[in-house]
Amino acid sequence: EFGANVNTENKDGWTVVQEAVATGDPDLVQTVLEWRDYQRYSSRVGGVPELLQKLKEAPDFYVEMKWEFTSWVPLVSRMCPSDTYKVYKQGSKVRIDTTLLGFEHNKWHRGNTSFIFQGQDDEATIMEVDHETQQVFIEQMRVLSAANLQVLQPSPESVTARLTAPITTTYLDTDKISFERNKSGIWGWRQDKSEVINGQCCKVFGASNVELVTKTRSEHLSEEDKAKFKSAKTPLQSFLGIAEVEEKAPTNVPPEEYSHAGNPCHISAEEYFNGDVQLGTRDIGRPKEMTTRIQKFKATLWLSEDYPLSLPEQIMPIVDLMAISSSHFAKLKNFIQMQLPSGFPVKIEIPLFHVLNARITFGNIFGLEQSVEGVDRIEENGKTHCIVNDSCFIPPASYTLLGCETRRQVSLEEEDDMLQYAIQQSLLQTGQDE
Repeated sequence: EFGANVNTENKDGWTVVQEAVATGDPDLVQTVLEWRDYQRYSSRVGGVPELLQKLKEAPDFYVEMKWEFTSWVPLVSRMCPSDTYKVYKQGSKVRIDTTLLGFEHNKWHRGNTSFIFQGQDDEATIMEVDHETQQVFIEQMRVLSAANLQVLQPSPESVTARLTAPITTTYLDTDKISFERNKSGIWGWRQDKSEVINGQCCKVFGASNVELVTKTRSEHLSEEDKAKFKSAKTPLQSFLGIAEVEEKAPTNVPPEEYSHAGNPCHISAEEYFNGDVQLGTRDIGRPKEMTTRIQKFKATLWLSEDYPLSLPEQIMPIVDLMAISSSHFAKLKNFIQMQLPSGFPVKIEIPLFHVLNARITFGNIFGLEQSVEGVDRIEENGKTHCIVNDSCFIPPASYTLLGCETRRQVSLEEEDDMLQYAIQQSLLQTGQDE
């Protein structure tokens, strides 16, 4: 309400939403979620027209991005989804088709949806086309007034789900990462490894010293909820070999006092916001109960020197566009923004969570492998160029046109929470089966 950035993180990597959940206060969680989504939406309104203008100058294209999620825990692997994003680009217009809609009642819901972005100068229109219900939600991207905040209001069920589950943050520590060419062949005859991916000859690189850090907090949970989640993870950790460090913040404050107080250590605002003041173990909120897991992974890259798309000019604006509302694309963006070896990353395999990897593969470029309606190709000077027809960006005339107020806004923004919840439910089920 007073202009604070709800999307910021503190020095330990925790978001405002996560810190709100840690207080155990449902009203605070609901307020923070509303303002977070409002600020994300506002930044999306400002960022999308700029990205579409950047794309306008790049050659038109069609490409498919296949996301596969893999895990060595069988139930997790079975529960986590895969999807193929189909990307059409013509001038400052972008269409992205997806089939993954959400997670509810321990099941992923699939559908058939197209998101169509159309840029005009410093404005943009987005259409969400539901091909199953034959409905089109049209939204002129403009900043919402605070009076319209109720359209972003989280459901009571989603607030309760947050307050009864551990708070988890996962990130890649890339400080020590290094890339090396993978080798093939027998000892003494080893050579640089190459593989053909979707018709493209690719050099294979391994990224070593990739550390996946997972922090989990539980100070807001009841003893019953703590026991439920702890019983699921104990047998699995011995199986997975996950090293875990448990930390409890030291405090002299009795639980009956800090369970209802937001500042049990009596830190003043002047102390809290003064970078020169060393708070030591003192902090606001409940004393933290946190576990930290650090796992070393190897990421793998398949790079092509002759791919017909440009990573910075054509693909990065699309990744930026999706990263505004998709945490998976945000993680992909962070990875490929590193100093990668030369070439186009036709295929990338990176860790997302402590039991889950993502494998992203680019394919069916320009519809060369499988024809796509509305996508044509021409050969010119030995090069293949893509023509994307206007029809790709026009919903069928028989569909019903609706305003965006008839559906919940920013529907893609909870996918990270949904996937994390799916993993937790899978681990609980695995723990029970053992």
